[in-house]
Amino acid sequence: MSALSPLRSQDIRVMDFKGLEFLLNQRNDTTYVINFWATWCIPCVKELPAFQQLHDQYGNNNVHVILVSLDFKKDLETRLKPFIIKNKLTPEVILLYDPDGNAWIDKVSSDWSGALPATMIFNRNFRAFYEKSFIYEELQNIINLNLIPK
Repeated sequence: MSALSPLRSQDIRVMDFKGLEFLLNQRNDTTYVINFWATWCIPCVKELPAFQQLHDQYGNNNVHVILVSLDFKKDLETRLKPFIIKNKLTPEVILLYDPDGNAWIDKVSSDWSGALPATMIFNRNFRAFYEKSFIYEELQNIINLNLIPK
């Protein structure tokens, strides 16, 4: 990595669904915005700036944006990391390496067909799943209306 690169190897955790499931079941004052995406998914790539903006705007207000990549593990160094650097993505990135999606997709949400992009937003008092693309204003409205602890 060059000295200009903001990304270090430890910045992308690779985990199976069991590791991710722990994150999906947090119940605290933090609002989690977990976006499932892939570098090969055009609607996913198009919406990533909205998640970056949400991270920049609300990251200091107990809002934690996590980008869960469904790219192939073999593409971590050659595709995923260069993509993150090129697009200056600073939210936490996790590479979900659990090829048997049929075993875990319903555990994320029974409403999820498996299509991308998909986003889960939750905290102690709110939980919602969206199988759609977002623009920033939609994410901002969800955060402002439902999630920031009063």
